[in-house]
Amino acid sequence: MKTLYRLLLYLALTSIIRAEESGDAGSEAARAHISLREVTSVVLANNPTIQQALKKWGAAKERVTQEAAWDDLRVSGSSRAARFVDVAPNAFTDQMASVEQLIPITGKNLVRARIAAADAVAAFEQARREQLDVLAKTHASYFRLLNAYAQLELNRKNLVSLRQIAEVSRSRYEVGKANAAEPLAGEVEASKLLESEQDILRNISAEQSQLSVLMNRDAFVPLGRPEQTEIKSFSVPMENARTLMLANRPEIKIAKAKVDMEKSRLDLSRRNWIPDPAIKVEGQRYNDSRQAASELDAGVSFTVPWVNPGKYSAAVREAKENLAAAERGFDRTNAESVGLLRDTLQKVHTAKHHVELFRDKLVPQAHQAFEANQFAYETGQASFLEWITAQRNLRDLEAMGQQHVADYYAALAELEAVVGADLNIFPSTKAKEQK
Repeated sequence: MKTLYRLLLYLALTSIIRAEESGDAGSEAARAHISLREVTSVVLANNPTIQQALKKWGAAKERVTQEAAWDDLRVSGSSRAARFVDVAPNAFTDQMASVEQLIPITGKNLVRARIAAADAVAAFEQARREQLDVLAKTHASYFRLLNAYAQLELNRKNLVSLRQIAEVSRSRYEVGKANAAEPLAGEVEASKLLESEQDILRNISAEQSQLSVLMNRDAFVPLGRPEQTEIKSFSVPMENARTLMLANRPEIKIAKAKVDMEKSRLDLSRRNWIPDPAIKVEGQRYNDSRQAASELDAGVSFTVPWVNPGKYSAAVREAKENLAAAERGFDRTNAESVGLLRDTLQKVHTAKHHVELFRDKLVPQAHQAFEANQFAYETGQASFLEWITAQRNLRDLEAMGQQHVADYYAALAELEAVVGADLNIFPSTKAKEQK
């Protein structure tokens, strides 16, 4: 029977040692590290979503010049093709040429330009929203990747600890102070750590792919390991954050631009009651004339909107309703933004509380308990189950602590996206240029 126990012990120890070695063999080859600033710079320069939004803004700007321009000059001409009757000399026109230009004395073109300008502002703010969202995703993915690597290190450190205690179990078993169940329990724990490692490696791969997509690079090209980054704590008072958000949030500015757009459209609907005149100059050449131009005429023409009052009155009423709807939309956007800011600030506060609690209390206490149980087990004052429980508790708390750090940084990234301004929390490309 003792021979069977020795065999079981040997198999258990071999399994634990192989688990540790497989973790080392599965580690990625050393690659150059990447910093958050470098990733951010590449994303800003190459991300397709950002570039698409910027192109749309550039197109919207060109619309302003088009709308402000006068209507095109109208030129017309005609010439006799055939005449089937006899006419007296200079009785009919053989050739005619005319030039006509609409004169925008009512300024409708300038009003249309204001509408286009407001639309360009909305396009610019939409580009900012795309940029803010992409940066928030980038920061969150970067810190999730950093967290995954930290989790991987913790997992492998626990494998090392498990190997050390397995050696102690072997020594205790050889002197008859332990039974074969202890190393078998260690084998189970090692298998769990191996399973966790595969999940962590999958998370690393997922975050690397996410960052590669955001950077517009081939996801199969290896991505360096992220560097540990010092992040400034968020200390802006809530009222200051609210003021910043109301002044910078793209959704609020887009809603304000829509209000301005509808105001201009209301102005345009009222000006449509007044017609713009068209000045026309016309030259004619008679059938038997020797001159280049036999007659030169000038005239003016304009539409008569007053004979169709229902049409233009309805346009004014429509513009008023659209303006009222835009104003209500602006109020709704303000209220929703304030609510979102409050929720995000609370999320940041909660995540920060978790980080400090785990860093300052839970993890140190669990580490002390683990060391005490390990010493007690090695001296025969505690059971293997107590040691395993202490190790598992420490492992779980360290992993949760790392996760809370990643959640805190992701919440800060979300806060910047909600406010719509650089809160000087993350390293920026501007800081790099200044250096």
